[in-house]
Amino acid sequence: MMFGDKKVLARLDKMLEDGINGTFEESDYDETQLSKLESKWLRYLTSSKMSAQKTEQERQKLKELVSDISHQTKTPLSNILLYTQLLQEQPLDEQSLVLADEIRAQAEKLEFLIQSLVKTSRLETGTFQLAPSENNVDDIINSALEQIALKAESKHIRLVYIRENYMAKFDSKWTQEAIFNILDNAVKYSPEQSTVTVIVQIFEMFACISVEDSGIGIAEDELPHIFGRFYRGQNVREQSGVGIGLYLSRQIVEGQGGYIVAESGIGKGSVFKIFLPR
Repeated sequence: MMFGDKKVLARLDKMLEDGINGTFEESDYDETQLSKLESKWLRYLTSSKMSAQKTEQERQKLKELVSDISHQTKTPLSNILLYTQLLQEQPLDEQSLVLADEIRAQAEKLEFLIQSLVKTSRLETGTFQLAPSENNVDDIINSALEQIALKAESKHIRLVYIRENYMAKFDSKWTQEAIFNILDNAVKYSPEQSTVTVIVQIFEMFACISVEDSGIGIAEDELPHIFGRFYRGQNVREQSGVGIGLYLSRQIVEGQGGYIVAESGIGKGSVFKIFLPR
């Protein structure tokens, strides 16, 4: 190999290394001294850096937009809920009371949707970074069960969980959110006086949290789609919900190196399994 060829290869190698490390600067290279191949690499890496900078700017704009939406909608929604509560306390006729109850229900649904979209956007844009660490699985399951207890009680649904002192690696706050979303669906779509069971199993590489219900179930052909954003199955269209809970749960779990699977059938209930790295 000629000496000049070695210099060209060395420069190409440095260009690629700088591009990979994000330290590439066009000013470091004099284009008049570069070969055609090197010049093409220079133009490619320059455009790639500009594209990366543009993507980062767009991400920052989206982050600010999400923050603005969260901030600007909080006060109006809180006021709507407050005034609706005050209205419900007034001596209303039956029809007016029904309308006031519906206003409150829709306002709460809107509040939940906005909060879910904000959480999803923060995860997708990297605004909020997951921080997995060694934690006790039992702690987050108990916290999620406490959150869903009143809703389960209102339907006389029994929550069954045998305490297991197992450890895994996960972000406590966000993983609790993921488990709660699964439990919320289990309670929502299960009949009154049924049972929702939570079981923990330990494998070599993962801790598995299973949530089993005896609800309406999910059609086999819909199982591949249930974790999609805003997806709602044909047999739950009449139920309240926006179809973002399972999507958010998957984003949280997969963002930590885990995964979620679902087993179900119409009229057979469902089993959701969350696998968290150990």
